[in-house]
Amino acid sequence: MFLDVVELRDFYAGHLGLLVRRMVRRRVRELWPNLRGQSLLGLGYAVPYLRPYRGEAERVIAAMPAQQGVLHWPPEGPNAAVLVDEAELPLEDSSVDRLLMVHALENTEQRAAMMAEAWRVLAGNGRLMVVAPNRRGLWARFDHTPFGHGQPYTVSQLSRVLREGRFTPTRTVHALYAPPYTSALVIRSAPALEQVGQRWFTGFAGVVMIEAQKEVYAVRRDRKRVLARARALLPSGKPAMPVPANRDGRA
Repeated sequence: MFLDVVELRDFYAGHLGLLVRRMVRRRVRELWPNLRGQSLLGLGYAVPYLRPYRGEAERVIAAMPAQQGVLHWPPEGPNAAVLVDEAELPLEDSSVDRLLMVHALENTEQRAAMMAEAWRVLAGNGRLMVVAPNRRGLWARFDHTPFGHGQPYTVSQLSRVLREGRFTPTRTVHALYAPPYTSALVIRSAPALEQVGQRWFTGFAGVVMIEAQKEVYAVRRDRKRVLARARALLPSGKPAMPVPANRDGRA
C-alpha cells in the first residue's frame, strides 16, 4: 500500500529526508551521470532524485500512483507531475529512455502489471533503475521512514522480479549505511559511514539499487509453419501454395 504523497513530501523536507536525498541521489548520479537529450520518467515518489536532471534531460516527468496521490512538481515552475494508474501508464510504447522507480515496487499491489508497463513504455535500449528497501538493512525495520513500509527486497529477490519482468540486471549499488536516526551525530557522520559501508558492509545498506536493461528478442519464424498456416487460410478449391524445392530437388 502506498504512503500518502504529503507524508512523503514532509519526510524529504526533514533532516533525515535530506540525508536520504543526498546519499541516494549520489548513487543515482553515479549510475546515470549524463542524460542529455534523453527522456526520464520517475514512477512512485521519485521527485527528490529527478531534480538534478531537469536542466539536462530533454524531458522529465514524475508519474505518481493514484493510491499515493499527486502534488504539483516542481513547485517553482510549470507542472511536470501526473497522477497515474501504475498498471496503465498514459504513455506511448517505447517513448521513454530512462525510468526511475522509487517508493513504487515495494508498495504496489499490481507488481506484475506495473513491470509490464515499465517494459512497454521503455525504448528498445532503455534502462530501468529500481530503488527499494533492503530486507537486511536497518531502514526496513523502522516505520518512521518510507523505507519501513511495503515489501523489502534482497538483491537476489529484486533481480528475480526484474528478470520476470523481461529486464536484465546490469549494475547493483547500495546506499544508506547510517542508522535511521535524526541525531546530529548520525547526520554529521553519514558520509564517513557511507564510505565504510560501501567498502565492507554492502549487505546491510538501507536500500538496494539495481539498474536493468529492457530485453528485446527477435522473433524467428519457422518457414514451413508459416506456409502451412497460409494453406489453411486458402479458400476451398484453390491450389495450395507450393513449397520451393531445395537444391537436391526435394521439397
